[in-house]
Amino acid sequence: MSLIELRGVHKRYGDVAAVAGVDLEIAEGEMFGLIGHNGAGKSTLFKMLLGLVSPSAGEICIGGQAVRGEAFRQVRRGIGYLPESLALYDNLSGLETLQFFARLKGADLAGCQPLLNRVGLAPAAAKRVRDYSKGMRQRLGFAQALLGSPRLLFLDEPTNGLDPQGILEFYRMLHELRSGGVTVVITSHILAEIQQRVDRLALMRNGRIQALGTVQALRAVRDLPLTLRIVLRAGAAETLRAALSAQDFCDVEIKDGIAHVHCLHSRKMVLLGVLAGLGAQVEDVEMREPSLEDVFLGYTDETS
Repeated sequence: MSLIELRGVHKRYGDVAAVAGVDLEIAEGEMFGLIGHNGAGKSTLFKMLLGLVSPSAGEICIGGQAVRGEAFRQVRRGIGYLPESLALYDNLSGLETLQFFARLKGADLAGCQPLLNRVGLAPAAAKRVRDYSKGMRQRLGFAQALLGSPRLLFLDEPTNGLDPQGILEFYRMLHELRSGGVTVVITSHILAEIQQRVDRLALMRNGRIQALGTVQALRAVRDLPLTLRIVLRAGAAETLRAALSAQDFCDVEIKDGIAHVHCLHSRKMVLLGVLAGLGAQVEDVEMREPSLEDVFLGYTDETS
């Protein structure tokens, strides 16, 4: 069931089309990624989904309610939002900051300390925000997005400033939330972080959705080359060259008994069949699929 529906959504600022005709559906309980260059329209789309900015044209519905309608006020209470840059009061402590946001949202103040514990800020609850590191500020921002146990989360570059351990903990919490039925819409410039974590993603460019689907589906559409690293037994280099010489879909480089073969994704099984025919002359095979960054660049290069 679709939780979020956008139909022909546009947003113009004078002569600039920040969002230029977006149609999109996001299912309830889905982890959905939104990627694109700076200025692609991601943040503007977030603001319209939150009702902070009105679309110039088109319709946005969340939970069956139009974002511009009066009934959306109640829907918005079930939404959490972490902006890319969250303004905080430096003279307040972490706990006081969370209590401030709880009052604004009408959330239970008793839930503030447990949320700080959950995001790893329990030892710094009484510490002034001015003394927080960037990563600690980001954790505090995530805690405020979780106030009121939202069923829908919009997270704009949520891992900014987090160290590797913090990133792992963040996505662990997201997995738990999603397992509980929470819908998550996330943007990130660190594409390697989200490629194994989102169900689907949309690639935005110049205010439009240029591509939409699973990472694997987008790979298949572009048919980007994958790379196989093949460890050969001594003297097997020429045998491999001969076996691949009749194939016109791959390139091979061999040095010091290691072969790197670049092959179109659509011909992967044919290549593996050739390697299987070499038997014991192949000691090991490692395969590198195109990353989300490769997919992203493949789409953006097409229209540059």
